[in-house]
Amino acid sequence: MFAIIAAILFAISLILGLIDTGFGPVGPQTFTVAGLLCLALQLAGLGARFGGIRAGGRSFRRSRV
Repeated sequence: MFAIIAAILFAISLILGLIDTGFGPVGPQTFTVAGLLCLALQLAGLGARFGGIRAGGRSFRRSRV
């Protein structure tokens, strides 16, 4: 999830850098740093399936008796 957000932030940063503009004090560097933060969170495990918490925790297969 955070990797997708990072990709979007990097795309915005690239577009702003190509047209050489920004949104007031927020420029391409801000979006790049925010993208790197999202990638760090993804690599830390926070972006994996609801923040690293498995839903349910059990398998739905029944064992044969």
